[in-house]
Amino acid sequence: MPRTFLIDTDTASDDAVALIMALRAPDVDVRAITIVAGNVPVAQAARNALYTAELCGSDVPVYAGAQHPLLREYMHAEWFHGKDGLGDHNYPAPRRAPEAAHAVEAIIETIRAHPGITLVTLGPLTNVALALARAPEIAANVGRAVVMGGAPCCEGNVTPAAEYNIWVDPEAARMVARSGLPIELVGWQLCRGAAALDSADIERVVSIGTPLAHFAIECNSTAMAAYRVQTGETGISLPDPVAMSIALDPSICTQASMHYLDVETASDLTRGMTVVDRLDIAGNDRNRAIWKQALDGGRKARICWAIDVPRWKQRLCAALGG
Repeated sequence: MPRTFLIDTDTASDDAVALIMALRAPDVDVRAITIVAGNVPVAQAARNALYTAELCGSDVPVYAGAQHPLLREYMHAEWFHGKDGLGDHNYPAPRRAPEAAHAVEAIIETIRAHPGITLVTLGPLTNVALALARAPEIAANVGRAVVMGGAPCCEGNVTPAAEYNIWVDPEAARMVARSGLPIELVGWQLCRGAAALDSADIERVVSIGTPLAHFAIECNSTAMAAYRVQTGETGISLPDPVAMSIALDPSICTQASMHYLDVETASDLTRGMTVVDRLDIAGNDRNRAIWKQALDGGRKARICWAIDVPRWKQRLCAALGG
C-alpha cells in the first residue's frame, strides 16, 4: 500500500528536485501539489511544478494558492534561483494548466480524504496556515508534517536570525507551529557542508545520463553561483530535497529531539527566527514566568539536527536514475 503525500511548494530549482524524488518514489502516491508564493510568484511556481511533473510522467493535480504572505509584503528569491526559478534556461511551457480549485481548498479536502497523510512543505507556510485557520481539525488527520524551514540554533540564510521560508511569512509559520500538526522541522543548515553536492557528486549525477539527472543539475546552476556568494561555499545546496529525503525515509535523520518551537513575529531584527528550546530552558522553574506566553501557545516539534549524508545522496541519485 503506497504512502500518501501532499506537497506544498514555491517551486524553484531545489523544490523541483524534491518533487522528482517524491514523484519517482515507487511506494509514494502524491495526491496533490499545492503552490504558494515564495521563491517565485505563484503562476511561475505552478508552471515549474507542472513542468517537473511532466518530466516524471506524472499527471498529479497542481493547485495555485496564496499569492502573498498573510500580513507582509511579498519578497521573492529570484536573485537565488533565477527569474523563472529554474536558472533561466528557457524550459518549455507545460502542457497542462493548474486545477481550478484554490490550493487552500485542496489542502483541506486532501487531508480530510486521507487520514494519516504525510504533508511536506517546501516553501512559506501561508497556504497551510490558511487551511488550518479554516479547518483546524485537519491537523489531527496528518500523520507527519515535514517542514523544510528555519535555522534552529544557528544562522539564517536571509538574515542572521532567519531562514527564507519562515522569514517570508512569519505569522503563517507561527500559526502552523502552534496548530498541533506533528511537525518535523528540517532546517536550512542541514543542506550545507558535506550535505551539499560537491564537484564529485555533480559528476556522479551527470554520469547517470538521464533527462532528470541533467535537469537536476542544470536548473540549479544559478542557485549554485548564488550559494557561493551567500555562504562562500562551493557546491549545490539542496534544502528541499534533503527534507524530502527525510519524508521518504525518516531514518536519514540520524539525530532528532522534541522541543518547544515558536516563531518570532514582533522583532525587525529577528523576524522569522525559529526559536527552539533545545536545552528545555522553559521547563526550568526559574524561567517559567518568562516563557509563560510561549508555553501557553507553543507546541513541541521534532527537530532534526543531523543527517546521514551518504544515504541522502544515494536517495537523490536513485530518484534521478533510469
